[in-house]
Amino acid sequence: MQDTSIMVLDPRNPSWEQTHQYVRRDGEVVTEHLFGDRLLRLLYAPVREHAGPLFQALTSARFSKLIAYLNFDAALGARLSGQQRFLRRCGVNLEECFDSPHTLDTARKVFERRIRYWQCRPMPEDPQTVVSPADARLLVGSFDSTSLLFIKGKFFDFEELLGQNRRTWQTVFSGGDFVIARLTPERYHYNHLPVSGVVVDFYEIHGRYHACNPGAVVEAVTPYSKNKRVVTILQTDVDGGSRIGLVAFIEIVALMIGGVEQCYSDRRYDAPTPIMPGMFLKKGQPKSRYRPGSSTDVVIFQPGRVEFPEDLVRNRFRADVLSRLGHGFGIPLVETDVQVRSPIGKRRS
Repeated sequence: MQDTSIMVLDPRNPSWEQTHQYVRRDGEVVTEHLFGDRLLRLLYAPVREHAGPLFQALTSARFSKLIAYLNFDAALGARLSGQQRFLRRCGVNLEECFDSPHTLDTARKVFERRIRYWQCRPMPEDPQTVVSPADARLLVGSFDSTSLLFIKGKFFDFEELLGQNRRTWQTVFSGGDFVIARLTPERYHYNHLPVSGVVVDFYEIHGRYHACNPGAVVEAVTPYSKNKRVVTILQTDVDGGSRIGLVAFIEIVALMIGGVEQCYSDRRYDAPTPIMPGMFLKKGQPKSRYRPGSSTDVVIFQPGRVEFPEDLVRNRFRADVLSRLGHGFGIPLVETDVQVRSPIGKRRS
């Protein structure tokens, strides 16, 4: 049996700085190839503190859009052979694609691809289940200082994340639990609803375009609450809802992300519509999509309303996995790879 106890990480071991691993739901440990890692480590090195204006420029909207164009619009030739090599290198499963692979002739189209999620990402039958909002590497945590999963101020500042002037939501979610879902550039980049409910608030917060690379997350100060983001508050205690209280769904843009396109569809990808207060959103349906790059979803629950699966909790504390997050923050933080619409929580009785 593997030792999954908490381990004090040794900062003298260079492998912790260079390697980042995560765990699949079948228990396999995988070493992640981090896109642009060398450049990002240089950008987010401690020396950046002495190059303030340059660092601000490199995390601005203009620079983010420029490198997005260079990477996603100009990088892939139209020849089918080159296209297929690119798709294989990114690990894209062409059998999942909704559109013909021949139409994916730029990296942007690969990034923004649609999949037959109703076939290849089946929903759990239990109506009490909370599902993953994305194909992502996921961490579970809590704002409650008495919880085993307590994490404070590592990834984001709680009040700043929801908006400094949003006192109501800061009070509602104080002491609650959360999920961080990190999307990587090669993944399917539509966001799906983790719960069913009515939109009671919807707003955008302007910010920077920090990277979501684990090394950058450790070096940057609470980047998730510094980046541009979209916040959707759902009331699930309604007819047809998930009956799990209020839920905050926060979509966070990152380096090379132009924004979040709101495009909710009640059936497959049909008739996409923007999000507005008063709409009923159905669990598992597509809500939005990120423009190219890496990005992160954060889902926040009210205190005592959700419990997380045993494997997500156990994996977070695994001592045999090399995690840059755990090394950087000095606490066990190992991600689990999950698919969109797969179970990540359940309504607490």
